[in-house]
Amino acid sequence: MPLFFEQTDITGLAADAIVNAANPFLSGGGGVDGAIHRAAGPRLSEACRALHGCPTGQAKLTPGFDLPAKYVIHTVGPVWRGGGFGEEKLLSDCYRHSLALAAEHGCLTVAFPLISAGAYGYPSAEALRVAVQAISAFLAECDADLTVILTVLDPAPFRRGPLFQTLSARLAETRSARPPKAGAFRSSSPPFSGSAPSPAQNFPLLSAEEQAPELFAPKRVDRLDLKEQLDRLDESFSEMLLRRIDEQGLSDAACYKRANLDRKLFSKIRSDRAYHPSRQTALALAVALRLTLPETEALLRTAGYALSRSDPFDVIVETHIRAGDYDVHRINQSLFAFGQKLLGSC
Repeated sequence: MPLFFEQTDITGLAADAIVNAANPFLSGGGGVDGAIHRAAGPRLSEACRALHGCPTGQAKLTPGFDLPAKYVIHTVGPVWRGGGFGEEKLLSDCYRHSLALAAEHGCLTVAFPLISAGAYGYPSAEALRVAVQAISAFLAECDADLTVILTVLDPAPFRRGPLFQTLSARLAETRSARPPKAGAFRSSSPPFSGSAPSPAQNFPLLSAEEQAPELFAPKRVDRLDLKEQLDRLDESFSEMLLRRIDEQGLSDAACYKRANLDRKLFSKIRSDRAYHPSRQTALALAVALRLTLPETEALLRTAGYALSRSDPFDVIVETHIRAGDYDVHRINQSLFAFGQKLLGSC
C-alpha cells in the first residue's frame, strides 16, 4: 500500500483510477479538469451530467472512456479563503472519499493531482502537506492492496521550506568535499633535470611471479575448513530483518506500511532466506524499523550495500535518520525534490 510521487501528466497514466479536481457542477473547465475531459472524450461530459453535481469534499465515479484509466473519480476541492473556513478538513475529505471509492470498486492503483492547488488558490505547499497526511492516514488503516500516485507537473511545492534548504546545504557540502578527479593534482616542484638511470643497468626487471612467488603458488583448499566457514555464515538480510521485527513486536502489516512497501513484496522477503532486496527496499525497511545509523549500516551490509557520502540518495536518507525522522513519506518528498528514486520503489 505505497504512496509515490511522480512528475507527469495524469491523463497519460494507465492507473485503475485517476482523480479529477472538478468543479461542483462536474461540467469540465480549465487546468486538470479540462485536460481530463478533453482526453476522455465527449462521453465523460455526458456521464458527469447524469451525476447532477458533487458537493465540496465529496467524490463521484464515472468510467474513464478514452483515457488509459478505467475510472475517473471526480472530487471537488475547497476554494482557499485564508484557511479559517474549514478548508483543510474539506481538502482532506476529498482524498479520503476518493480513496474509499477507489477501494470500493476494486482499484489497485489510483493517481491524484494536487487538489485545489491551481485555480482554487490553495497554497501549494500546504495542499501537498494535507494530501500526504490524508493519503498516508488512509493507507495506514486500509486493508486493500492499493498503490497511490500523487502527480505534479511542477515539483516546486516539494522544493520549499527549511528542510529543503538544509538538504541543499548538506548536498553542497558533500560535493565540495569530494577529492579532485584523477590528473587534477599538479606538482609545484621543478621538473627533474638530471639523466634518468637505465632500468636495465640499475633496476633489473623481474616478472610479477619472480617478485612475489608466494602469490602464485598453488593454494590448497581444505574442504573441511570451507564447510565450516559456510556453516558460520552471518545472518542473511531476511534473517536480520525478521529478527528485528520480532524484537520490536511489530506486525508484518505495520512494518511494510511503514516502509511504503507492497504486501506481496514483503511476503517474498519473509519466505525467502536468500532474498536480495533493492537498495531502496533495504533502506525503506531500515526506516520502518526506526534503526539508528549504525544499525542501518549493519542491515545494509547483509544485502551487500553501504551508505556513500557521494550519493545524493544516501545523503538525504542519512540526514533524515540522523535527525530521528523516520516518516517514509516525508523522506520520499525530500528524495523526489532532488530527483532521486523513492524508498519502497523496486
